[in-house]
Amino acid sequence: MDHSRAPVLEALSAYTRTGQVPFTPPGHKQGRGTDPRVREVLGDAVFTHDLLAVGGLDDRTSSGRVLERAEALMADAVGAEHTFFSTCGSSLSVKAAMLAVAGPHEELLIGRDAHKSVVAGLILSGVRPVWVDPRWDAELHLAHPPSPADFEEAFERHPGARGALVTSPTPYGTCADLAALADVCHRRGKPLVVDEAWGAHLPFHPSLPAWAMDAGADVCVTSAHKMGSGLEQSSVFHLRGDRVDADRLRACADLLDTTSPSVLVHAALDGWRRQMVQHGRDLYDRALALADIVRTRLERIDRLHVHGREDFCGPGRAAALDPLQLVVDVSALGTTGYRAADWLRAQHRMTSHVSDHRRVSAQLTHADDEGTTGVLVEALRDLSGQASSLRTTLDVEVPPPADLRLEQAVLPRDAFFGPAETVPREKARGRISAETLTPYPPGIPAVLPGERFDAAVLRYLRTGVEAGMVVPDATDPGLDVVRVVAEE
Repeated sequence: MDHSRAPVLEALSAYTRTGQVPFTPPGHKQGRGTDPRVREVLGDAVFTHDLLAVGGLDDRTSSGRVLERAEALMADAVGAEHTFFSTCGSSLSVKAAMLAVAGPHEELLIGRDAHKSVVAGLILSGVRPVWVDPRWDAELHLAHPPSPADFEEAFERHPGARGALVTSPTPYGTCADLAALADVCHRRGKPLVVDEAWGAHLPFHPSLPAWAMDAGADVCVTSAHKMGSGLEQSSVFHLRGDRVDADRLRACADLLDTTSPSVLVHAALDGWRRQMVQHGRDLYDRALALADIVRTRLERIDRLHVHGREDFCGPGRAAALDPLQLVVDVSALGTTGYRAADWLRAQHRMTSHVSDHRRVSAQLTHADDEGTTGVLVEALRDLSGQASSLRTTLDVEVPPPADLRLEQAVLPRDAFFGPAETVPREKARGRISAETLTPYPPGIPAVLPGERFDAAVLRYLRTGVEAGMVVPDATDPGLDVVRVVAEE
């Protein structure tokens, strides 16, 4: 295939070059109807190239096969058999993969450190989750992906499960042993789905952790906007082998997808694939070298520690680590990651990636350079020097692993759609949640619909919110009340 081509970008150029006059949506008509004040902020090109996908970018019968050719090039670039573009983010892509693998009331093995989009997939599908506990580091209070042995044991208990879903890398950059996990699944004839939202870059450099398709996964979902050059909401999901039917996967995606996809998102995906094929190796040579330099500089700052493989990888922990995720422990400063992240944004106009009760992180990509990383280093150096003003006595009470995992008393779908009521947080112990409670970022739910509240998790959420944790999907973000399944 000719990877110098970019079918979507070429079709956009042809549309404007040939002077097409649309009498179709979008109603702004290539920006002519857009408020000049909006164009001043967003620019004219956004509106000039905002077209219908069918009847705009391509003709009404899609005879130019524009999107099909772009997806085929993406599949070839990463070694997949089929690739699908999504303009609704990996939240849609992972739901489509789940629906393609398991149906209502069928079982699916899922790592409990899954993103909230997986929970939404369970609610929509009626799939019965079999939760596989992540590897818990009790000292660092951090979860790593479940091990192959954990999934093996879950399959032994639930041999009828339709397949397995694992999140790798995590937002902290830790990775599962995907090759061994694929073997666990394939020995039983079951597919492995990998939510690799944070791993769009992995196929493009050999020094990065192995990406899902190379490790033998059947379906891989990735967010091109997270670590790639895609626009927000851009996602691709890849398929290899015959354990998941391609037509069924496409139909499940169509069930959830918009009928008005953004060709701007498609165009950025198309151009990013071309960029990675032609220049990805060189770009990531530089990015990885820069990450090593920055990691060393940050580690020299008083009372800061940058986590590396020695902290996150090994027996009982993760199998690999993405070196472009710089996770910095700030607990020795006497503050939380929440307060540190707020201070860095307010004082240095620097936005952190993940912040939790003891860490802030910065994700580096091929777009970073000495200038951006210089801001990062100087901001964290200043943070260390100003620690006395950031100290807090508000400790987040993170429960031990046994208390962190709640009983799945009711199917997520039944709890979400069934009769519900709100009760004061103090009276929620023993009640079954009817909502998802997700500290953000990184977006991994602490409580799912159908799980039974215990005292430890309620303390964790209460102390977390008091310390600065954000739980945006809660009925009451302050968690004074919670939504629970109504009792008869």
